[in-house]
Amino acid sequence: TGAVGLYNIGQSCCLNSVLQVFLMNIHFTGILRRITVPRCAVQKRKNVPYQMLLLLEEMQCGKRKAVSPVDLACCLSAYRVKLFVQHDAAQLFLTLWNLIKRQMKKPELVEELSYLYTICVQEHLACQKCSSETKRNSSMLTLPLPVLDSNSHMLKTLEDCLQYFFRPEELTDHNMCFCEQCGRKTPFLQSMKLVHLPQTLTIHLKRFCFEKSAYVHKLSHYLPFPQDLDFNAILTENQCQADDNEKAAWQYELFAVVAHSGSTSCGHYCAYIRSLTECKWYCFNDSEVCQVWWDDVKCTYGHFKLHWGETAYLLIYMKKHPQ
Repeated sequence: TGAVGLYNIGQSCCLNSVLQVFLMNIHFTGILRRITVPRCAVQKRKNVPYQMLLLLEEMQCGKRKAVSPVDLACCLSAYRVKLFVQHDAAQLFLTLWNLIKRQMKKPELVEELSYLYTICVQEHLACQKCSSETKRNSSMLTLPLPVLDSNSHMLKTLEDCLQYFFRPEELTDHNMCFCEQCGRKTPFLQSMKLVHLPQTLTIHLKRFCFEKSAYVHKLSHYLPFPQDLDFNAILTENQCQADDNEKAAWQYELFAVVAHSGSTSCGHYCAYIRSLTECKWYCFNDSEVCQVWWDDVKCTYGHFKLHWGETAYLLIYMKKHPQ
């Protein structure tokens, strides 16, 4: 079935979950299989894409229920990804992706990898006094969605989080910006418009937040997310900077959920992934892999009374109709 587990080699549940999300993505593995193999043994040991390819082949060719990611973990440790410590799944995803991109030698593969995962947005800053406006294009690997609004009120759905993320924000008082036209600091309107969405869209639910005491607090409240996500039905015309062909492909289907259970100081990760070849949901909990149903995935919506329960942290969506 391709549903093979990864042994926990010492607080490696976060790494295991993120790896499963990469390696169960046939669009990513299609790129991974075409990398340039390093020539010498030392280069092979230190090359992240190559070590991921070896792990993928071991998972697919073996008959065991789980394999060990120890060689890849040792490879990552050479790039300051510490072993035997707790990691944050969103940060580890970014670190791993950047290492993969940097160590891929073929420019066409780097371009394909970027197109597969990169979100493009246009940032707008408009002076409220003279209406002068500056625009800047930028890219990101995840949509880091707040789950609370500016008044610390809980946002109720994923769609609410997306609308809140792309809402215009007034920069006033101590947040005012210097306007070259006015020659002084003035109130500005800051907004972000969506330009391009990738084949594989990663959403980061910001459930870990700092309180005034600098204590990291986990937000476990109920936040449902849909199996099908249409950005055209969520965002307004003013929140988009894309042509009709681009927006026609903004329909997504849920591919994976990386869930966190426990507290900020003592937690555990697992991944719920829908096999793209079988269209069945699996739960990858280190070496244990079992088939699950959508109702099991919905249990990661969260519950404010169950702080130790599984709560969705990363949501990975796939385009339904890629261009």
